Amino acid sequence: MEFFSRLFNKKQPEDDFKVSITEDSVKIEHPKRKTEQVEWNNIKEIKLINTDSGPWLPDVWLALISENDGCLIPQGAQGYDEVYEIVSKYEGFNFENVMESMSCTDNAEFNLWNKLNTASQVGKGESHP
Repeated sequence: MEFFSRLFNKKQPEDDFKVSITEDSVKIEHPKRKTEQVEWNNIKEIKLINTDSGPWLPDVWLALISENDGCLIPQGAQGYDEVYEIVSKYEGFNFENVMESMSCTDNAEFNLWNKLNTASQVGKGESHP
């Protein structure tokens, strides 16, 4: 019985990531990685990055990219869903690329949002974060 307990209660690689969300920023910590943090207002680009590393390592990452810093948050980490919920409300967020990423098992990047593309729409009745 202990074998099945260990098999089904196995710790996932995403379990070691800690996501902290504030009104101003998001931070990701891991005991073996450098802490990453980005301010919401400084995000210039959002991507999903798929790798073929799973299940031994995280294989889908939400990348929040700014000019000088950013965060890589693995799907499945506690806090991932809250961050996704926030950024998915950005004007011009590409849900089609989210769906495409979810059906991809190869190494690939999927652009979800770009501040420059959204900024070019301002003045046409649309806004950005």
